[in-house]
Amino acid sequence: MTEQQEASQDIVMTRIGQAMMLLHGGDREEARNRFALLWAEIGEDGDALHRCTLAHCMADVQDDPADELAWDLRALSAADGLSQERLARHDRALAVRALYPSLHLNLAADYVKLRRPEDARVHLDRARASRDALGDDGYGNGVRAAIDRLERTLRAL
Repeated sequence: MTEQQEASQDIVMTRIGQAMMLLHGGDREEARNRFALLWAEIGEDGDALHRCTLAHCMADVQDDPADELAWDLRALSAADGLSQERLARHDRALAVRALYPSLHLNLAADYVKLRRPEDARVHLDRARASRDALGDDGYGNGVRAAIDRLERTLRAL
């Protein structure tokens, strides 16, 4: 990849981050609009890191749980096509396998919303099985805590 292509890649991740700031600031509709524009630019065959990140974010701005599930499935599919080399060009400290606990956790939560507890348990088990890839930091601790919370929720169903 050329330097110009690398810079272009960084711009996409920056734009995703900017839309995430809108979401966290409470402007869900504008975040969804920006994510949709980015998705139109990236497309189904675009860079796997961009597709994974963007689909993961796009799921968070969906009103319909079925649409949220569809976006989370896209994120998982993109992660399956993501190489460690590509991810390292974005963040040297991040391992591809560290993405899976969160991706499976989100899928499990989607299936709970859709009242499909067996499917939720499958993905919760996958999240739990892959959590050793998480770091001992705020992100990793947050994902582990969310796995535990969802596990309690599923036991109550």
